[in-house]
Amino acid sequence: MEAVKSNSTIGRYGAKLKSKSASDALLELFVYLSLIIVTIATIYPFLNVLAISFNDSVDTVRGGITIWPREFTLRNYDLIFTFGGLITGFKISVLRTVIGTAAGLVSGSMLAYTLSRSDFRARRFISTFLAITMYVSGGLIPGFILMKNLQLIDTFAVYILPGLVSAFNVFVIRSFIDGLPYALQESAKLDGANDFTIYWRVILPLCKPALATVALFLAVGQWNSWFDTYLFNGSNESLTTLQYELMKILQSTTTTATNSQDAANMAQRMQQVSPESVKMAITIIVTVPILVVYPFLQKYFVKGMTLGAVKS
Repeated sequence: MEAVKSNSTIGRYGAKLKSKSASDALLELFVYLSLIIVTIATIYPFLNVLAISFNDSVDTVRGGITIWPREFTLRNYDLIFTFGGLITGFKISVLRTVIGTAAGLVSGSMLAYTLSRSDFRARRFISTFLAITMYVSGGLIPGFILMKNLQLIDTFAVYILPGLVSAFNVFVIRSFIDGLPYALQESAKLDGANDFTIYWRVILPLCKPALATVALFLAVGQWNSWFDTYLFNGSNESLTTLQYELMKILQSTTTTATNSQDAANMAQRMQQVSPESVKMAITIIVTVPILVVYPFLQKYFVKGMTLGAVKS
């Protein structure tokens, strides 16, 4: 009798375990299908843009391009690189991205470390002031007047100095620092370290995730920026940027030339190239450098956003 009862109990437990396994398998299948759908929805637009950029413009007008060019050609890219100023623009864009990112990281992290110190008396006032700048700005005209009065017009510094401190980036780094054990700073003080040594040798090495996150924000912002070039250095060809030159190319393919010579040159260039194809090629040129950099920062980026954004 006891053996029958024991077998019945084992049978019910086995059925329950089997049912639970089936439920887990169904849930796992749903998760994988969801991830596949999200991945396709994310990758497909980029592959479509890439295919159109390498497809013949006349054929592109017919539509129906998916993820593979129907009539492969490099003519779209040839047109873009026939325009002058791209090499100079590329050099200036790389230079402003590297310098702007490094300068923004140093200034932002130093301010964040200062605001994280509980013994800093102006901590609350400066934090409030920074928060206000996230919602209120002077506007375009006051900003231009400020740059002019600071004599930053037609200079490379206009790409760097206005973006040295970003309130959002400071708060991200400060929140990450607040999550670090304060005992580390106290131990460093007992060993004779000053504030700068603590910042440079203790805080910064532990803030790699937050710094990588902010570095990606700064790099993307500097690389994609073109409007400041248009406002402050539009007439200085030696300080032009890649984004600004690509914007001019896009405009030239969609507007009418002002004189007969320009019209003849544009007609010759646009004989077999459509504005849509040029637009897609420009998108690829702008996007690829960031895609190359992002994988190196991804592992820090996720951790930095998670830990740096949970605190206020």
